[in-house]
Amino acid sequence: MTEQQRKRLVGRVTSDQMDKTVVVTVERLQRHPLYKKVIRRGRRFMAHNEANQAREGDLVRIVESRPLSRRKRWVVEEIIAKSPTAGSGEKARG
Repeated sequence: MTEQQRKRLVGRVTSDQMDKTVVVTVERLQRHPLYKKVIRRGRRFMAHNEANQAREGDLVRIVESRPLSRRKRWVVEEIIAKSPTAGSGEKARG
């Protein structure tokens, strides 16, 4: 697959608990066919995060790649914007 054929999506990291993997939620707006209200729809993608740089809340660009695992077919290409709460140290897990 050449570089021009790869799909690129922009989304927000919703989970960074796995090693070298993040869950990215890509949201889109869709108008309801009957009521015409704009609805926010989201889709979740597992993306490879080699250096563990992307953190929860970051805005990232992901690019399509070969299958890396059972559910992982995307790679974090670039961190567009860091989360404002990302610099406040490690979050408590437990």
